[in-house]
Amino acid sequence: MSRFLSKNLESLAPYTPGEQPSERKYIKLNTNESPFPPSERVVEAAAEAARSLQLYPELDGGHLRAAIAEAVGVRPEEVVVTNGSDEVLNLCFKAFCSDKSPAAFADITYGFYSVFAEYNGVPYEIIPLKEDFSIDPGDYCGIKKTVFIANPNAPTGLLLPLESIERIAASNPDNVVVIDEAYIDFGGESALPLIREFPNLIVTQTFSKSRSMAGARLGFGVANEELIADLYRLIYSTNPYNLSRLNMAAGLAALDDSERTRRNCAEIIRVREKTAEALGKIGFEATDSKANFLFVRHPKIGGKALYERLKAEGILVRHFDRPRISDYLRITVGSESDMDILIEKVKKILEENDESC
Repeated sequence: MSRFLSKNLESLAPYTPGEQPSERKYIKLNTNESPFPPSERVVEAAAEAARSLQLYPELDGGHLRAAIAEAVGVRPEEVVVTNGSDEVLNLCFKAFCSDKSPAAFADITYGFYSVFAEYNGVPYEIIPLKEDFSIDPGDYCGIKKTVFIANPNAPTGLLLPLESIERIAASNPDNVVVIDEAYIDFGGESALPLIREFPNLIVTQTFSKSRSMAGARLGFGVANEELIADLYRLIYSTNPYNLSRLNMAAGLAALDDSERTRRNCAEIIRVREKTAEALGKIGFEATDSKANFLFVRHPKIGGKALYERLKAEGILVRHFDRPRISDYLRITVGSESDMDILIEKVKKILEENDESC
């Protein structure tokens, strides 16, 4: 770092994203991208929008904001549209956390939460997951902090039931509770309907996973009108044109093709269950993931060693070199053929590992 960097940022540890290598072609199962490309409607809409790039985009999400509201059953005033769901999460840390309202989140969860807390200079409490990696709702009830929960959680894929979210929101009426639903379309029940009951609840979602638009950077948050107005106050104070014409046009087209999204999610769920069963037959242990990835380990080979062996075989998965989960791998659910290749490569690695013992 340079000598000019602000002293209060010197200890900031940036988020580490999954590898995006360019030196060779891999089967990429490490960044939870969709195996399906965007629909032709999305591609055509973005191309058409590019014809008007000399003009600024609509403020506050414009037509896209209204379309999202209609799709999820709320009013446009209850929606904030952002440059990926990471932006709305960062805005929540800035808007709703302080010395008087510290942040609270799990020890094993989305790695950006601690980065956002440090970046915004807010104190935070890290709450350990239970031994089975599940969240104990009691740990968050009456905590009097701004709560952030990824549901399903990443990287474990475990889902917290709605009644638990209700308990947490009801017990913290003077603090905001943020439910990050980046993976909700792969087998979970959304907390979106609860915003009517709990004025302190914010639910965030993304177009990156289920709608095949990770490269478009598009997300949104849903909450009562007052909380959304708080977030737009920050957006208008920093980057009022936070969305491009291209990602807004692509987002509108994706919403208009919701049946394709539903089919893609159903296929990913099918392949996830098939792969989990196949891995189980060769000795893997796995969490009950409701996301577009699996979280697994094998008793005969460490997580880092298996990650490195798979990479050498041309398959990228995600390994987290952290206590409690260093023996696990997070494996994105790719196409059925990609997952079949993964199983064959893993079988080969395990056989070679047995022979060397």
